[in-house]
Amino acid sequence: MTTEQSRTSKTPTRRRFLLAAGATGAAAATLAAPTVVKAQGPISMRFQSTWPSKDIFHEYALDFGKRVNDMTGGDLKIDVLPAGAVVPAFGLLDAVSKGVLDGGHGVLVYHYGKNTALALWGSGPGYAMDANMLLAWHKYGGGKALLEKIFSTIGADVVSFPYAPLYSQPLGWFKKPMQTVNDFRGLKYRTVGISIDLFTAMGAAVNALPGGEIVAAIDRGLLDAAEFNNASSDRALGFADVSKICMLQSYHQNSEQLEISFNKTKFIGLAPKLKAIIEGAVEACSQDMMWKAIDRNSQDYITLQTTDKVKFYRTPDAILKRQLELYDEITKKYVVSNPLFKEIIQSQLAFAKRATQWEQDYITPRKMAFDHYFGPGAKSPI
Repeated sequence: MTTEQSRTSKTPTRRRFLLAAGATGAAAATLAAPTVVKAQGPISMRFQSTWPSKDIFHEYALDFGKRVNDMTGGDLKIDVLPAGAVVPAFGLLDAVSKGVLDGGHGVLVYHYGKNTALALWGSGPGYAMDANMLLAWHKYGGGKALLEKIFSTIGADVVSFPYAPLYSQPLGWFKKPMQTVNDFRGLKYRTVGISIDLFTAMGAAVNALPGGEIVAAIDRGLLDAAEFNNASSDRALGFADVSKICMLQSYHQNSEQLEISFNKTKFIGLAPKLKAIIEGAVEACSQDMMWKAIDRNSQDYITLQTTDKVKFYRTPDAILKRQLELYDEITKKYVVSNPLFKEIIQSQLAFAKRATQWEQDYITPRKMAFDHYFGPGAKSPI
């Protein structure tokens, strides 16, 4: 073979090698480059509340949905439906857990039948804490981890955000003022959660009903009396149409709050930015709900007295004291049958002991200031 022939025969081989190497390099570069995912458009979530559309609680649910929709700039759209639109009010947890709904708005005590310890998020005296302090325990005192443990034990695929601390709830609506514990004997009464055990122990025949069904049950004689929540909700739901007596103050739900829940699989699948926005929206709406409640509840409290001719009475101390005694007896029973119940109470007691002592020592009594400005003989400061 001549020198020229040798050069000619090697050239194609060299070219093929270079071409093959270039192709391999291009393929490797393609594999190493980050995958570019095309935008999928806005994420839609279907929510349902446990409240009728006319209840201020459903308005709070709508407020949350709007807050998230606005904060995400349309990347996430939450559509909030009223109770019963997809499932009954008491079926919300199962629907969210199974993915029938992407999320919901309600109260933890409505899940009481799944695990009695869920009642400890607001159903009871809260060991002298108000609802805002109980939420502080939830976020900083170990409550969040304990709630997640409960959901794990009952197989609930949910992420729960307790929020929106509610003010101490009235004892309820009655045909006559309640003066002694004996007045509850044989009374057909509506309540929920561990309050069922409490009022049963006081002698009542208790029936747990969602908010939207209570007034109709009283009207048909299925109930003699009932508690729900606040002046705005009670007026909107029509309690003043079936009763003109409302008893204020009670320990049965002294520290309750609302709950926003998401299907866990759906929530985990969201981008970190969207999850952070949701968590921020929960806390923003929690505070806004308190401000709105002060404004609206105080107005409706006046309207109930002036327009609807409702008479309000303070619950006697003897009834309040008996509630505390009976609540302790009931919790002792559940501590034996439910280890989580005991763990949660121990955690709440430890937090409440220092938090309520701080509150009692630090907070200036507002009753003195109220009497000064608005009590008998008060004079205008201007």
